[in-house]
Amino acid sequence: MTRRELDAAGITDPGLRSAYGRCRQLNARHGRTYFLATRLLPLERRTAVHALYGFARWADDIVDDLDRRLTPDERDLLLKRLEGDLAHALRSGGGTEPVVRAVADTAERYGIEVDLFADFLASMRADLTVTDYPTYADLRAYMHGSAAVIGLQMLPVLGTVVPREEAAPHAAALGVAFQLTNFLRDVGEDLDRGRVYLPADLLAAHGVDRALLLWSRRTGRRDPRIRAALAAAEAMTRDVYRTARPGIAMLDPRVRPCVSAACTLYGGILDAIARHDYTVLHHRAVVPRRRRAATAAAGVLKVATARWRAGHAADRAALERRGPGRG
Repeated sequence: MTRRELDAAGITDPGLRSAYGRCRQLNARHGRTYFLATRLLPLERRTAVHALYGFARWADDIVDDLDRRLTPDERDLLLKRLEGDLAHALRSGGGTEPVVRAVADTAERYGIEVDLFADFLASMRADLTVTDYPTYADLRAYMHGSAAVIGLQMLPVLGTVVPREEAAPHAAALGVAFQLTNFLRDVGEDLDRGRVYLPADLLAAHGVDRALLLWSRRTGRRDPRIRAALAAAEAMTRDVYRTARPGIAMLDPRVRPCVSAACTLYGGILDAIARHDYTVLHHRAVVPRRRRAATAAAGVLKVATARWRAGHAADRAALERRGPGRG
């Protein structure tokens, strides 16, 4: 966390500053796309976004112990401890873990609903026992807690120019779109963890099941049925993006470049998946560095334009308040 970000957010307590710094480190290390987009936010709002992401990342890391050193029961115990720590922090402002102290402070500052954190942790706990989803409706129920609530948590931080409840469905959809993108990109890695997030009915419509995915992952060989299923999952994900995008215009103008850049960058992951002919079981699709840089540069220009317009509007308002002949 840069000193300027912390100062702009009004965070002065040394312990809290350190806690927010830990969250920023997690964001920078694990969320390259998300972190890059966050750099386009106004300084005073970045700390809160880092806190929300850092907490989500912390819980996700408990669940996704890839080397299987911990049993599901041991990971469930860690989640319960995290849940208890968060409940204590939300009540009293304490918290043992730095990420918990930071996210509890953010929740208080922005009035984020406590139930959203409970829904998130419920979905994280589901990952300990649930390994697949029969239908898209089943997956959507899971994604309410794992993704939609992230968008809803972000709304008070980002700010809106319409009533928050009007923007909420679009914010939730954007969280879902980002997670569906990750599911498609990470099919192979999730399979290694024993999970298949793509709905079984979507896969079955193209003659695909877990056994076929495992065969392709293990042998490195391709199958046209898998390609067709992954293409259908891409189309489904793009439909969710179309639902989400109208919400960008409902946000504070100063944060729109950030959210727009995030949409472009995550959409770029879908482009990379299609460009590599849906070989996600064998290769991880990434957005080329040049495209990320170009998107960031365009975002910086939009930020500068938004700030100029805001300053120009403020100057005009000041002149109107002063009236003629008083300058």
